[in-house]
Amino acid sequence: MTEKFFNLDEEKQARIINAAMKEFSDHGYAQASTNEMVKQAGISKGLLFHYFQNKQGLYLFLYDYAMQKMLAEMEASMDWAERDLFMMYRRIVEVKFRLCRVYPDMFNFLKVANTADTNEATPELQRRNEQLISKWYERMYRNVDYSLFKEGVDVQRVIHVLRWTMEGYSYTQLEHMKKLSLEELDLDAMMAEIDQYLELLKQAFYRS
Repeated sequence: MTEKFFNLDEEKQARIINAAMKEFSDHGYAQASTNEMVKQAGISKGLLFHYFQNKQGLYLFLYDYAMQKMLAEMEASMDWAERDLFMMYRRIVEVKFRLCRVYPDMFNFLKVANTADTNEATPELQRRNEQLISKWYERMYRNVDYSLFKEGVDVQRVIHVLRWTMEGYSYTQLEHMKKLSLEELDLDAMMAEIDQYLELLKQAFYRS
């Protein structure tokens, strides 16, 4: 079914994807309205279900699409010669900001799907998450130079602190970005602020 969807022109694909992601992220799986999705996308309901067999099929497609887009962008952007964990996370945040320009609700959708929206699709989402993102992070962590950390630092706890900080900042900025036009977005300013947080964390956890 999704092969037919990808035969559409890219603008129409993006319109359908964005409308569906916004509805799911705003209302969760159970309360999301396919009527509202097709209204915002400018297509018929019959056409939506021509491409996606049912609501669950659409939800799982969006999850796979969002995860694969994000991981592909991170793979293309990541410098695998880089061994500084903080710089790796910086690159991840930068990728998220770039993707948000095209898919404003992508990361809210993923946040809801992964943390807050238990539904009939949840077991399948958990399986896919394990296959996709967990293996990617395992690869990244294998490349880290752990000698950069101060002696006695619990690196796993540092990773949690770093992840929570970057994700919290990212979601705050992504919400703000949705209210701005492309011309108003200042990615350099946002990354400069990220650098300030990273520098504080480095001072706390890295050797001098």
